[in-house]
Amino acid sequence: MESTRLDRWLWSVRLTKTRSDAAAACRGGHVRVNDKPAKPATPVKVGDRIRARVNERIRIVEVVQVIEKRVGPPAAQQCYVDNTPIEAPSDTVPVASRDRGAGRPTKRDRRLLDEWRRGLSGP
Repeated sequence: MESTRLDRWLWSVRLTKTRSDAAAACRGGHVRVNDKPAKPATPVKVGDRIRARVNERIRIVEVVQVIEKRVGPPAAQQCYVDNTPIEAPSDTVPVASRDRGAGRPTKRDRRLLDEWRRGLSGP
């Protein structure tokens, strides 16, 4: 097999959970093949470079093998080379996360937030 549809390949190598998710990402402009916007039916060949934003994370992969059927994770990882840059851990981590609509912070939450803000601005 020389080529396959982009949405089918993204689903087959487990970059997206469903084929419809892959197609929606393509239609939304979140997928590029060789730095060109791609539609779900764009053919994918060996050597193509795919840049996709999946789950709020940008993945950059190079196609090594073209497949059409979904395979297990170990076999899927052999179908592409992952060139995604490693994200540096964020040094600004919120002290306490609060659910939206949870009401006002407690006195303890307020103290933790104040302490955290003092640490960011310095002594």
